[in-house]
Amino acid sequence: MQRVNRSFAIQSLSRPGFILTILISSVLLAIIIGKYGLFVAAGLITIPIAIVFIFVVVEKPFFGFLFTIGLSFVLLGFSRYIEMPFPIGTLMDGSIGLVVVAIFIHSFPKTPDLSPLKNDVVYLSGIWLFYCMAQIGNPEARSIAAWMSSIRPMAIYTVIFPIFGLLFLNSRENIRKFLYVWAFFSLLGTIKGCIQLYVGIDYAERAWLEAGAWDTHLLFGKLRVFSFFTDAGQFGANQAYAGVVFLTVALTLKNKYEKLFFLIVSLGGFYGMFLSGTRGAIAVPFAGMALYVFHRKNILIMVLGAIMGLSAFVFFKYTSIGQGNYQIARMRSAFNPDDPSLQIRLANQRILKVYMASRPIGGGLGHGGIKAQQFTPNSYLSSIATDSWYVLIWVELGVVGLALHLFILFFIVGKSSYLIMFKVRDKELEGIASGLCAGIMGVMVASYGNAVIWQMPTNQVFYSSFGLIMNCAVVDNKIRIDKRKKRFKSKYYNRMHLGSTFSNHFSLTY
Repeated sequence: MQRVNRSFAIQSLSRPGFILTILISSVLLAIIIGKYGLFVAAGLITIPIAIVFIFVVVEKPFFGFLFTIGLSFVLLGFSRYIEMPFPIGTLMDGSIGLVVVAIFIHSFPKTPDLSPLKNDVVYLSGIWLFYCMAQIGNPEARSIAAWMSSIRPMAIYTVIFPIFGLLFLNSRENIRKFLYVWAFFSLLGTIKGCIQLYVGIDYAERAWLEAGAWDTHLLFGKLRVFSFFTDAGQFGANQAYAGVVFLTVALTLKNKYEKLFFLIVSLGGFYGMFLSGTRGAIAVPFAGMALYVFHRKNILIMVLGAIMGLSAFVFFKYTSIGQGNYQIARMRSAFNPDDPSLQIRLANQRILKVYMASRPIGGGLGHGGIKAQQFTPNSYLSSIATDSWYVLIWVELGVVGLALHLFILFFIVGKSSYLIMFKVRDKELEGIASGLCAGIMGVMVASYGNAVIWQMPTNQVFYSSFGLIMNCAVVDNKIRIDKRKKRFKSKYYNRMHLGSTFSNHFSLTY
C-alpha cells in the first residue's frame, strides 16, 4: 500500500499539469501578498479549510458546539498576537451562528427536535433577554453603541448557551466530551500560566501589559499570571471553577485513569488560581464545595466537609503560615475586612447608592464602569469602577434587573439541587451534575468581587452547564432506558445462545 501511494505521489509530481498548477498558484499568491498583504493571502488559503469545517459542523452540530467552547478559551488571548480588521468577538458570533444554522440544516427536510427547550431555564433566560433588549429605550441611556457592546455577553449568550446545553449535553457520551474539552483548555491554561511565571512573558504579552495592564498585573514586583485569558481575574476565577468541577468529577468516575486525569486537571486548576493572585477566586472552592457536600445528604460527609472548610478558613484568616509565599499572602488578604482595595470598592458602592436611588431600571445597558468610557467618556457612571458583577448589573439595569438576575440564578441552583438530590438515580450523572452546580454556586459568590460571568470563557461554560443541570432528570431517564435495553438484549442473546446450544446437543445425542 505504501509503495502504491509513493508511486502515485511521484506520478502526480511529474505531471506537467500538476507542476504548472503549483507554479501558477505560487505566482498568484505572491501577487496577492504584494498587493493586499499577508492577512488577505492567509484568508484565501484558509477558505478551503473553512469550507471543510462548515461541512463537518453541519454534519455534526455537536462538534461545532465543542469548537465554540474551545474558541471561548483562546479567542481573546489570541487577539494579543494578531490585530484583526474587525472586532474579535465577531468570530465568536460567527461560530455560534454556524451552530444554530447547522442544527436546522442537519435535520432538513424535517424540523429539529426542540422539545428539550420546554424548560424553565429557557423561559427565564427569555425574560432576561426581553428585559435587556428593552433597555434600548431606557431614558438614562446615552449610547446605542454601548448597548450593542453589552447585549451579547449580558443577555444573548445567557439564552443561547443554555439552549446548546439542553440540545447537546443530553447523553453520557456528550457530557464526557464536553468535560474533556473543558479540562484540556483548563490544563493548557495552567501550563501557559506557569510558562509566564517561571520562563517569562513573550513579546505580545509584554506589549499588552505596557499598554496599561501593568497597573493591575504587577503588584509589589510580582506578576499576576493571566495565561491566555482576558486578565488575571478571569484566569483565577475560571481555574478555581475548573478545580471544583473536576475534583467532583474525579470523585465520581469509576475508571482509575479518568480519575487520575481529572484529579490532575483539578489540582492544576487550583494551582492556576493561586498563580493569578485573584483574591475573589478563593470564594469558588469555599462556596462550591459547601454545596457539593450538602448534595451528598450524608451527615458524616457534611461534618467532615465543615471541618475541612473551617480549617481552611482558619488557615487563611487567623494564621501567618506560608506568608512568605506571595500567592498565599495575596489570597490571605481576601479575608482582611480592612484591605484597602475592599474599602475603595465599598466607598464606590456608597457613592453609587445615592445616584441609583432614583433609577430603579438602571443607567442603561453598557453604560456602567470604566469599560463604558469608550462610548460615554464624560458620563457619571463611566467614571466609577463597578468591579463586582452584581454592582455592574445594578448600575446598568437597576434594582429591578439585579433582583431578576439573582432570582434566575438562585432558582436554577435551587431547582437543580432538588433534581440532583431527589430525582437523579445514576450515580455518575448525579456526581457530575452536582459538581457543575457546585461550580456555578462558587462562581456566583466569586462574582461579588469581580465581574467573572461577564467574560469568556466563564460565560460560555457557566451558561452551557445550566442546560445540563436543569435537564439532568431527563438525561437520567434516558440513561436508565438505555441500560434496560442493554440488559434486555443481553438476556435475549443468552437465551438464544442457550437454546442453540441445547438444540445442537440434542441433535448430536439423538
